[in-house]
Amino acid sequence: MTLAASALAQLATWPDLAEAEPSCGIGRALRPAHGEIAHFHSDDHVDLYLTARAVRRFEDHLTAATAVQLVPGSQWVTVRLDVTADVHLLMTLVSLALQVHQAWPVPDDVPRAECNDHRSAVRPRENLGGG
Repeated sequence: MTLAASALAQLATWPDLAEAEPSCGIGRALRPAHGEIAHFHSDDHVDLYLTARAVRRFEDHLTAATAVQLVPGSQWVTVRLDVTADVHLLMTLVSLALQVHQAWPVPDDVPRAECNDHRSAVRPRENLGGG
């Protein structure tokens, strides 16, 4: 079983999440009652809808994680699952996503933009030439 399949199986047992078809049409999705928060696109990449507000608030932490890729302007983050520690990070970020959607409800705050699978995932630090 791949890391993504294992993570999907674990997360699908969480009481607030249900497995579904993703709106982008690629792979599988997880959704709480209000809408999709995770797209499992491949054996090693997951897009997670954190909201623009959460991405801004936690940007320093997200860019510090080597498994996380950000796309400028996106409400989604991409998590690359290469090792078991990346799955643990994904679990933490899914928990964060559930919390921010409950704590910071914004009217009509649904994933308006497509997930990152349709974009080029770029880490801002690499864009800026920093290390």
